[in-house]
Amino acid sequence: MKTFPTDHICNVVLVGHGGTGKTSLTEALLLAAGTINRAGRVEEGNTVSDFDPDEIAKQISVSLALAPFEWKDHKINVIDAPGYADFFGDVEAAMRAADAAIIVVSAVDGVQVQARVAWDVAEHLSLPRAIFINKLDRERADFQGALDQLIDLFGAKIAPIHLPVGQEHDFKGVVDLLNEREITYAGERTEAPLAEGHAAEIDKLHERLVDSVVEADDALMERYLEGATIDPKEITAGLHKAIAAGTTVPVLCGASTAGIGVDLLADFIAEEMPSPEDRPSLTGSKGGAEVELKADPAGPLVAQVFKTVSDPYVGRLTYFRVFSGTLRPDTPVFNVTKNAEERVGNVFVMRGKTQENVSEIVAGDIGAVAKLAETVTGDTLGSKASPIALPPLDFPAPVYSLAIAPKSKGDEDKLSTALQKIEAEDPSFHWQRNPDTHQTVISGMGETHLEVIVQRLHRHHVEVETFTPKVAYRETIRSTATRRRLRVPRRDRRRCHPEQLHPLRRQGDPQGDGGRTARRVSVR
Repeated sequence: MKTFPTDHICNVVLVGHGGTGKTSLTEALLLAAGTINRAGRVEEGNTVSDFDPDEIAKQISVSLALAPFEWKDHKINVIDAPGYADFFGDVEAAMRAADAAIIVVSAVDGVQVQARVAWDVAEHLSLPRAIFINKLDRERADFQGALDQLIDLFGAKIAPIHLPVGQEHDFKGVVDLLNEREITYAGERTEAPLAEGHAAEIDKLHERLVDSVVEADDALMERYLEGATIDPKEITAGLHKAIAAGTTVPVLCGASTAGIGVDLLADFIAEEMPSPEDRPSLTGSKGGAEVELKADPAGPLVAQVFKTVSDPYVGRLTYFRVFSGTLRPDTPVFNVTKNAEERVGNVFVMRGKTQENVSEIVAGDIGAVAKLAETVTGDTLGSKASPIALPPLDFPAPVYSLAIAPKSKGDEDKLSTALQKIEAEDPSFHWQRNPDTHQTVISGMGETHLEVIVQRLHRHHVEVETFTPKVAYRETIRSTATRRRLRVPRRDRRRCHPEQLHPLRRQGDPQGDGGRTARRVSVR
């Protein structure tokens, strides 16, 4: 793959609830671009982005994957992110590496939980968004119902720029409101002017689109309020600015498995979604002082690692996004986070599990290197002469735990080594050796997450059994004990309980401090 200038790079992450068709949409985009000759299917386990054995077995995405392709003199880096809550750590990492998010919504199921969570994260990161309503060719598909949900949940920002032609099994194309055309895919792709029957509905949605777009442009807003007619070309130009500002969230539609609307989505990403140059400057720190970073290939090298993967053939793979400068093969880099020097060998781009060597990764682009000794997810890479650190990535805290033990007693050391490697790959996973219960406890985002971890241990040649973690109970005095003294005849003292003889006065200990209390017995 050739090198593209920064303003011709688009980094988009596909997010949404599990089962909405993000992986199938990634396949359809690659097929439309001619990057692959045949679209894989999740059910057959042959898609580009779901290549992990656990993904093939469970037919879900369990980690992010990269799928770059060329489209109309642009490089589009698609990041296919998981849709299940157990793997949301990768979603947050992918959003930090992207310049825009496309939230995929099922026309059958409507707006589901993880779509709303992804929206909230994108809002927190000020990440521009668009929405793709997928699966319009399925039974019970309801474009209008999904659109109404989006408007109810997210408000006036929602602006549809596509309408479906037909529904369910009769779905055959898309009405493009921006370019005032109707595209159908019955056999061959054909374009035609808008039909008269759509006029009332189109006028209503067009007005909503204009209302949303002019909010990002003061000059357009002033003319619009004065009653002037806004030219369609001005709306198209203003849409790019409105998306980057976050005032407009366009809604597109299609059917990924049928290839309907996929080329229009690729056009939209290349023409309307922000490039790295359109994004606000990033703030880093250098020597305790804040530094503003622009996406400048000639600037100081600043890159952040957002994913680490263990490859059985080349060892550890490190995925990174360059925010400033240019990273080239066979050059030294400095891990600013670890204060350690690293040596970069070949530099490549990843497409699923396939590696393609490149001559450089410029500011705004995404790449990968192999066999970095100290670097893990979240670390900042730069130059030793000008070390600039980026804020660390935030990962959700584990919420579910299991105790594990190797089936073979000789595998304790292998288990520890394997867990350390997995933890380096997946920061939302943690493990510890509990000193009280003497159990090895693994913690993650849910039951499915830990099932995947156990399968990865198997691939590290460690077989384990799982148990419910034991709870170490502790007793502590919570209130002040009052001293009392009894006079007991000498002949009866041997038969008395020690507490009756001389109770010890003791202040209450704080809960959980592990304090111990001893009794004192006094015999006279």
